[in-house]
Amino acid sequence: MMERLLLDVANVSKCFGGVHALDSVGLKVPHGSIVGLIGPNGAGKTTFFNVITGLYPADSGIFLFDGKSYVPESVSEVTQSGLARTFQNIRLFGEMSVLENVMVGCHCRSSAGVLGAIFRFPSTKREERSIRDKSLQLLAYVGLSEYAAMEARNLSYGHQRRLEIARALATEPKLLALDEPAAGMNATEKLELRELLLRIRADGKTILLIEHDVSLVMGICDSLTVLDYGKVIASGKPADVRVHPEVIRAYLGQGAV
Repeated sequence: MMERLLLDVANVSKCFGGVHALDSVGLKVPHGSIVGLIGPNGAGKTTFFNVITGLYPADSGIFLFDGKSYVPESVSEVTQSGLARTFQNIRLFGEMSVLENVMVGCHCRSSAGVLGAIFRFPSTKREERSIRDKSLQLLAYVGLSEYAAMEARNLSYGHQRRLEIARALATEPKLLALDEPAAGMNATEKLELRELLLRIRADGKTILLIEHDVSLVMGICDSLTVLDYGKVIASGKPADVRVHPEVIRAYLGQGAV
């Protein structure tokens, strides 16, 4: 039986001047899976994320999301369609509380609008209570309940990464795109992250993951796509990708096999 694809892109290209950051890249992400996008620095991984999440316009490409034609033209439209992401460099509202950062993610699905915010209708107040309750639940989900009132900038680095994931989950995504979530984490934090990502998948979410921690991606990903100089050089099960000659040459090295 064929897998039902949540994200299916083909022939995606993006140039910056004479540099082909992406050259006819294709990627398939089945529903309920964790798919890894790996490769050396400068391979085009984050550029690919920026294209599918509306930060960069693609020069060409075919995009299908949840079975429908998809044009990632703006970040807000991408979020509304059900795709949320995190970034290599943490982008939190540092002077806002941990709870408020998650509530920001929830507001993309709110219906109050400007008039509701000004006149404070009963329906607006009910929705705000619901958003607060949902945000507290998400903080519990990622293990940050005890820090709800703390300013986000005062969290440890690993906890800030978890907060970004909670805020992304608050947008109710179908696809969660994570750009190097384990960067800067110690061994214990990486183990906790691994368990969190597996729990997110078990709860029905789909994850697209950029990550340089080879043991992490090999341990949790259902499939891997490898980029090098903007081109796909391998795609398949982690065990097959690990021994692919081009992947060993370009990225893993002989010692990783």
